[in-house]
Amino acid sequence: MDLTTVVPTPPDAPLKVAAVLGSNREGRFGPVIARWFLGRATGHPDIDIELIDVAEARSPSEQLARADAFVVLTPEYNHSYPAPLKDLIDAHFTEWQAKPVGFVSYGGISGGLRAVEHLRQVFAELHAVSVRDTVSFHNAGALFDDHGRLGDPSAADAAAKTMLDQLVWWGRALREARSLRPYGG
Repeated sequence: MDLTTVVPTPPDAPLKVAAVLGSNREGRFGPVIARWFLGRATGHPDIDIELIDVAEARSPSEQLARADAFVVLTPEYNHSYPAPLKDLIDAHFTEWQAKPVGFVSYGGISGGLRAVEHLRQVFAELHAVSVRDTVSFHNAGALFDDHGRLGDPSAADAAAKTMLDQLVWWGRALREARSLRPYGG
């Protein structure tokens, strides 16, 4: 076989999802949220997930490029999202194009939703598609116990399933479209 031949991904193959943990602050709450989310995503039959942590990522370009979809895990700092996340996003362009992005946010009373609204604008500019439904943790520190377990997971689990199902739908549709016709936005 010619090494330049691209073998199309089967339409029902699991979606390659990169979960991006967007905070690098000392004492950050993000790893608690990431563990919770990865537990939900790993159990989804249509998803193959890997974590990119901005606090540890050296050069995530290859991980971003091979992903079919993304989930951004973000806190809200001063009514927006963290600078290290902005740096990671802005350092890449084609890696985001024509791929869906879901959001898991956390923070105080707003649950990080203002950060998500800013991120939607940024990803639209990068030609990515944000899925409508999100997962948000309002007053996140009070919802999880000292071992990182969510007190009442029912609402958050349902929100995660809805968001992941939307991500899979968009991810498969856009993966198939990119295989038929490269995106040239």
